[in-house]
Amino acid sequence: MIRALLALLALLAPVALAAETAPPREEIRLWPGTPPGLGKVAGEEKIGTEGSGLGAVSNVSVPRMRVYRPAQPNGAAVLVAGGGGYFRIQLKKESTPAAEWLAAQGFTVFELIYRLPNDGWDAAAPFMDAQRAMKIIRTRAGEFGIAPDRIGIMGFSAGGHLAGFTAYQPARALYEGKDRFEHVSARPDFAVLLFPVVTLRAPYDTTRTRREIVGDKPTPEAEAAWSLDTYAAKDAPPTIIFAAADDPTTPPGHGILLFQSLIAAGASAELHLFRDGGHGWGLGTPDQVISQWPGLFAHWAQSLKIIEKRGE
Repeated sequence: MIRALLALLALLAPVALAAETAPPREEIRLWPGTPPGLGKVAGEEKIGTEGSGLGAVSNVSVPRMRVYRPAQPNGAAVLVAGGGGYFRIQLKKESTPAAEWLAAQGFTVFELIYRLPNDGWDAAAPFMDAQRAMKIIRTRAGEFGIAPDRIGIMGFSAGGHLAGFTAYQPARALYEGKDRFEHVSARPDFAVLLFPVVTLRAPYDTTRTRREIVGDKPTPEAEAAWSLDTYAAKDAPPTIIFAAADDPTTPPGHGILLFQSLIAAGASAELHLFRDGGHGWGLGTPDQVISQWPGLFAHWAQSLKIIEKRGE
C-alpha cells in the first residue's frame, strides 16, 4: 500500500510542479506611470478568503486587463468587469468564469481590474479605467486579431453599471490623455449587462454602488448624473440585459427601467428576466434556469452578426 501511494505521488508531482510553474496570464497596464484622478493606494492587493467576498480583489493600485486568448478566435472581443459595489471586484464568481467561457467560444477577452472608490480613489476612477481599456483594445485590435467594430463590454452588478456607463457615455471627458490610445472611441459595439445597478434614484437608492459613487446624501442632480437610464439614446450600443426576479440587491426594476428607456429612445435592447437566481450568480449552476444566459447571449450575438454560428 505504501509503495503504491509513493508511486501515485511520483506521478502527480510533475502535474503539481507544472501548475506551480505555469506562466502568469498576460496582463496589460492601463496607464503609464501614475493613473489620472485623485487618490493613491499603497500596499499589496487584497483577495477575499471567505463569504460573499471569496476571490474578490480590492486595494487596486495598478489598474489593468488580464488577457484570455482563445484557441480559435472568432474575431470579436469582450471587456469583462466583475461587480462588488465599487468596494471590491468579484473575479472568482463573476468575471473570471465568464471570461473563460467567452474564450472557449472564440472571443478574445480582457478581464478588467479597475480602481475602487472605497480604496481611496476618486469616484470617477473606475470609469476612467473602463474608457481607457476600451481604447487600448480598439487601438491594438490588429495585434489581437479582432475586428475594431466587434468589441463589446460585459459587466455584473456594479460592473454592469460600469459597463453601461461606458457604453452610454463613451465620450465623457473624465481625464486628459495624449498618447496613441486616445485617438479612438471608447464606445463598445455591444453591451451585456447582468443584474446591473442601473439607477441611483429612489426606490432603488439602497445599493453600495450608490453610496460609493455619490455618497450617503447626494443631490437629485448627482443621482441622475450617474444613473444609466439618464443616457438612454437611439445611438446606444445594442444591449442585452439579464436579471432575476428574486434579486434582493438589484431588483429587476433596474433592468426593466433600462430596457424601457432604451426602447423608448429607439435603441436596440433585449431583456431576459428569470424567475429566480438571486444576486451574484455568475454563470449559474446547471440546475438553475438562469444558467441558460450564456447560450442566449451567444444567439443574440449571432443575430447581430457579431459572431457567426458555429459550423458556418
